[in-house]
Amino acid sequence: MELRHLRYVISAAEKGSFRRAAKALQVSESAVSRCVRDLEDEIGVALFIRYNGGVRLTHAGQRFVERTQRALSQIGHATRDAGQFGRGEAGAVRIGIFSSLASGFIWELLNAYLSANPTVRPEIVEGGPSSHIAAVQRHHLDIAFLTGRPKADECEMAHLWNERVLVALPSRHELALKREIDWADLCERRFIVSEGDPGPEIYDYIIKHLADLGRHPLVERYGVGRDNLMTLVAMGQGLTLVSEAARGARFLGVVYRPLRGAVLPFCAIWSPSNDNPALRRLVSLAKKMSRLALLCLVTIYFPPIEGV
Repeated sequence: MELRHLRYVISAAEKGSFRRAAKALQVSESAVSRCVRDLEDEIGVALFIRYNGGVRLTHAGQRFVERTQRALSQIGHATRDAGQFGRGEAGAVRIGIFSSLASGFIWELLNAYLSANPTVRPEIVEGGPSSHIAAVQRHHLDIAFLTGRPKADECEMAHLWNERVLVALPSRHELALKREIDWADLCERRFIVSEGDPGPEIYDYIIKHLADLGRHPLVERYGVGRDNLMTLVAMGQGLTLVSEAARGARFLGVVYRPLRGAVLPFCAIWSPSNDNPALRRLVSLAKKMSRLALLCLVTIYFPPIEGV
């Protein structure tokens, strides 16, 4: 039994004639008649009653056509779905993140990607660099967005954007009056970080930079998530550091001030052996948006000279 046999039967049933079915299918009438007869011989039942004006379905033929139409519809859906998945227009993309999704480059990237690919489902996983890299290598994640240039064997990497480092502090704090904060302003301050990611990396970042100034800062760890940590900041329990994207998340009683000269580079890592088409579309869009963002920065800082 071939698909063309089924299509011939359905067309003959709809047209009420082998001749009209053959014309619609752009094949010979004898081809339709022969295929229908072969199919009837194979299943052992007559599907049509033939008469001079054409054909009509038998009771068995009516049942056969009803189920066949549903089957061909499912095959059509399967073909379209496979095509969409193969082109990266459907499916899922598993994304590891290390910073906030509240604003910034990654927010703009995912918003543009999901707008262009509404049938792709994003699966967002928060975590640290080591766990994300291992997950990408094992294809448990399709892509991860991390800070710096982490070592990731057998992975491809692309630097995409930079973010300033911000100090999160209570709105009533004396440093909130400053437009920018220097490391020297933070020497005698108390910091708080979360025990989970990205707390450990923030802890190391604070220790390193204040140690360079000959200071040993007080940094306390709390077993809370990002939202509750910001609530503790608002209550005056300590300061913390966040990337610029976190500014998009507003917390009552918390303000953000840039830390002078502190910039974090962000990159994407993915496995070249990962054949998820949705991943390839995301990587392509990320690189394109990164180039456009860089071009905009160059235009802002180095505007074209008039007449050149």
